[in-house]
Amino acid sequence: MQHSLRSNLLPPETSSRFHLRPQIKHANITKSQLLINNPFKKTTKPPDFPPLLTSPATSPPSPVKLKPTHHHLNPLQKLAASMLDKIESSLVVPMEQNHPLPKPTDPSIQLSGNFAPVHECPVQNGLEVIGNIPPCLRGVYIRNGANPMFPPLGGHHLFDGDGMIHAVSIGSDNRVSYSCRYTKTNRLVQEAELGRSVFPKPIGELHGHSGLARLALFAARAEIGLVDATRGMGVANAGVVYFNGRLLAMSEDDLPYHVKINGHGDLETIGRFQFDEQIDCPVIAHPKVDPTTGDLHTLSYNVLKKPHLKYLKFDTCGKKTRDLDITLEQPTMIHDFAITENFVVIPDQQMVFKLSEMIRGGSPVIYDKEKMSRFGVLSKQDPTGSSVNWVDVPDCFCFHLWNAWEEIAEDGDPVIVVIGSCMNPPDTIFSESGEPTRIELTEIRLNLRTKESNRKVIVTGMNLEAGQVNRNFLGRKTRFVYLAVADPWPRCSGIAKVDLENGTVIQFKYGPGRFGGEPYFVPEGEGEDEGYVMGFVRDEERDESEFVVVDASEMKQVAAVRLPERVPYGFHGTFVSENQLKEQV
Repeated sequence: MQHSLRSNLLPPETSSRFHLRPQIKHANITKSQLLINNPFKKTTKPPDFPPLLTSPATSPPSPVKLKPTHHHLNPLQKLAASMLDKIESSLVVPMEQNHPLPKPTDPSIQLSGNFAPVHECPVQNGLEVIGNIPPCLRGVYIRNGANPMFPPLGGHHLFDGDGMIHAVSIGSDNRVSYSCRYTKTNRLVQEAELGRSVFPKPIGELHGHSGLARLALFAARAEIGLVDATRGMGVANAGVVYFNGRLLAMSEDDLPYHVKINGHGDLETIGRFQFDEQIDCPVIAHPKVDPTTGDLHTLSYNVLKKPHLKYLKFDTCGKKTRDLDITLEQPTMIHDFAITENFVVIPDQQMVFKLSEMIRGGSPVIYDKEKMSRFGVLSKQDPTGSSVNWVDVPDCFCFHLWNAWEEIAEDGDPVIVVIGSCMNPPDTIFSESGEPTRIELTEIRLNLRTKESNRKVIVTGMNLEAGQVNRNFLGRKTRFVYLAVADPWPRCSGIAKVDLENGTVIQFKYGPGRFGGEPYFVPEGEGEDEGYVMGFVRDEERDESEFVVVDASEMKQVAAVRLPERVPYGFHGTFVSENQLKEQV
């Protein structure tokens, strides 16, 4: 069963341009002010930065001429910085250009079409609405994504871009506004001060000997005081969560960043957030808020030293109540996890970090075919983290887990049921295997007594990736999950509502030449599928974007908002209600 969405949109978008102006001109700058070039308001002339990426990009970015802007350095520091720039342009960049890039790190592919970055957009009010937006959606829909400020010098992976948040603010009487802003990470602020990309890109650039050279260059620049890595190197481009009065933007390479939504629907970066100085470690992009207790659960992994993994829990007041080490034999990429009523479910799968591979000319992110995939089940009440119950699940890689819950089997054994999208080949998003990508919605059953597992594919022949369950049922048994139809991969052609009990699928198709991303579910009533799913859609043929709202029970469109700017394909989102906006810290 399919429904399609089609509407006439606004004329081609206009563009808004911006620059970052430091407020405090020192190398350890911590705050910055965004200036928008508004035709109705005169602003100061922007500094001579390298050109921003065009939008959309249809050809490989031109090589960037390195024009150092080494302000506030003493003569010796300036001399050292110039020498490092010379080494980069004459040795490192040619080294990178001598090796053909695979598709996952080729900027001409990764930054083309609607994956290309856009400029910031200040609040645009009075947007045209087709249909009626339900009253329960008064608030702000937030979606995060990667949006590089500067053209890459070498390789670029989709995950490497600077974090940009797109916000749709919904008021009464169909009043809607839109804005998008960079999350002003310490990395972004420092690079904007220098006028170019300086921090190494973890996936796109750190390959082989040229990757080692990039790390050495960065270490040398930090040593002379040109950059400061101690205040964080993350991009905050993946997940977003609203917790304890704060909207947090995150990626697993750093602490979260607190972003405030002001009364006009604009976004302001408050700063790097350490949960009131309670932690000093990165957290993954998918924390879980328990709908019953209100607690926030998250993980932190460490690539360099054991125990490699940490489990953290915070109560509704933001107080840390768990900080447990979990020993892993090798550092594992853990992008997501799951919770049940009483347990935390941790995947330890076959995508691992092996820094020694760079010495042999490879990538530090590898698919370890010899490793046994497994899931760890940890009690939320465990005070030490020593009683993780590990269950092997051979050849299983789920980048995302949609839900999990507890059951008692017919023979009385305790079982954990995990719902996730299993990806094959596991390294699809990191390397070029040549095999077709399969992402199958799967049920994984973990027997806690026998430590045995079994898997069952729920939907075959359809790639189902980014999505949601009704968050009011997170950690409890659910019947429905709403997922993006990732076809043609990696674009998403619609939304699938899957009945987990019988495997039936109802699709909402965007229509020819139209693609979206993760659907976000906002509940309205008591029923599990009473609510609405929403997200951004791009009409690639008409070169126009919109925000769509779909009735979750019927999978039919109820409203669409015509957007004034292009919205690139991105990652994950959330919804901040009208009441939550008033409670912001």
